[in-house]
Amino acid sequence: MPMDGLTLGFIAREMKDTLTDGRIERVNQPEKDMLVLLVRAGGKNRRLLLSAAPSFARAHLTEAAYQNPQDAPMFCMLMRKHLQGGRIAKICQLGGDRILNITVENRDEMGDTAQKELYLELMGRHSNLTLVMNGRIVDAIRHVSGDMSRVRQALPGLPFTLPPAQDKLAPEEMTEDALLSRLSAAAGPFDKALSGAVRGLSPVSAREIACRVTGGARTDMKDLELRDACRAVCAFFSGLEGRARPTVQMSPDGLIADVLPFPYLSLDPALQQPRASLSLALDEYYFGRDRRDRMNQKSASLKRLIRTVQERDEKKLALQEEEIAASARLEEYRIAGELLTAQGYLVPRGAEKAELQNFYDPAGGTVEIALDPAMTPAQNAQKYFKRYRKAKIAMELAREQKEKTLAEIGLLEQLSFDLEECETEQDLSDVRRALENAGLVKAPGGKKQQKQRESEALRFAAPDGTEILVGKNSAQNDRLTSAARGTDTWLHAKDMPGSHVIIRSMQPSREAMETALKLAAWYSRGKGVSVPVDYTLRKHVKKPGGAPAGFVIYTNQKTAVVSVSEAEIAALKKG
Repeated sequence: MPMDGLTLGFIAREMKDTLTDGRIERVNQPEKDMLVLLVRAGGKNRRLLLSAAPSFARAHLTEAAYQNPQDAPMFCMLMRKHLQGGRIAKICQLGGDRILNITVENRDEMGDTAQKELYLELMGRHSNLTLVMNGRIVDAIRHVSGDMSRVRQALPGLPFTLPPAQDKLAPEEMTEDALLSRLSAAAGPFDKALSGAVRGLSPVSAREIACRVTGGARTDMKDLELRDACRAVCAFFSGLEGRARPTVQMSPDGLIADVLPFPYLSLDPALQQPRASLSLALDEYYFGRDRRDRMNQKSASLKRLIRTVQERDEKKLALQEEEIAASARLEEYRIAGELLTAQGYLVPRGAEKAELQNFYDPAGGTVEIALDPAMTPAQNAQKYFKRYRKAKIAMELAREQKEKTLAEIGLLEQLSFDLEECETEQDLSDVRRALENAGLVKAPGGKKQQKQRESEALRFAAPDGTEILVGKNSAQNDRLTSAARGTDTWLHAKDMPGSHVIIRSMQPSREAMETALKLAAWYSRGKGVSVPVDYTLRKHVKKPGGAPAGFVIYTNQKTAVVSVSEAEIAALKKG
């Protein structure tokens, strides 16, 4: 679920205990809507993530390594100026809602101590991160002009105002009588009435509170002793601080489906697992989802390009196959020309057709040949030879073009797969360079581009400790296979786009081979569902001259059919 006010309250208390009095050592902006603050607190370096992403707005400590752009954005530079070297004086949630306030004490330009405040609003597509000093906006990670909102703008220099308060009770100010007054006229399920009366409750959280208060997640209002229920709700909120037991809700396939601040009675307890901290649980839940979402956005234009070229190639291929099929009559033209040359004396001048002995027919039959009556038999023969030569050239050209088209289609299928596997900007750059090398995308013009660091292959360890490497795209596949030793074991999904996988062993253990087979099956177009995987020694793998990145031929292979789940791959990544 998105981070609601209830969960934010727990994470704010966790960050308060961990980061208060910490010094901000560094500020980075890995994404346009995300800040990561390196805070030295309690003798340790901790990374605080503040994200205003519409789909994944959140705040928590993170252990994930985010890749920063080569040139820091202007917002990041400004945040460094105001926050770096500052001390975190206060962290709190405002009004039980989805607003986090972080107060930082730092020196101003005159050297005097000044308080600066960060406001993170977790409001879906209206999420924002704003730095405020003396009641005015220094800057916001997302500018909101008057054209975008007449109610509330977010531009440097403007007075800062909080979002309009919802007409709901703040949990910390709630009383039994106030809640009773709000719920007296409500009808329908108690959890819906509760979420409409109390700030910061998602439907999941409201159902959990209803379950704890009434014994059922969907109890109807008419079945309640309302005052007793209101008293129990107030008691629940007053004891929140001591209830923290970070938990993740797992899906049946073994992946994290949700993050909970404490075990929920309204959900299956068999699918709930404890975590050391709420930040750790949120980090585990959001990192992969956020990365995939951002990569999908950044790769969208390349995906459209590949799809367009694929559609064009499919049309070209259909025309080329038609050309080859039409050229199949070229032998008829050659035979007609030779029969007319050999038996032209039997054909009367001005004839529109001739039936001649076909000495190419083993049965000794005849063949009827259409003629131009204005031409002599010899001229008709030359006409057929000309048709033959023209058809032969067309067929050879069509076959040559068909081979090129099929090769390009294969390359595009691989690059389409590569885009799906992109995890970093470097991975994306690898795919773009492959498209540039194939002449499908123009290289950026203008000023000289900074050289990108080469992206790195994935590294795994088998249960026995054997190292296994997995290429995420064609460029990595090329580098990985080229650098492998001849005695290493090489794997690839059979007859489909996928990753090159290298086991650093000539005779890998059964555990190492099973692990590598699963990785080769998962990192392929088959996505781990009954995927045939070929494996052989690296010395039997060759790259033809002039072949595109990642294209190889191999011999002496064996094949295994492998199935693997996402949960198994997630476990391998953790290991």
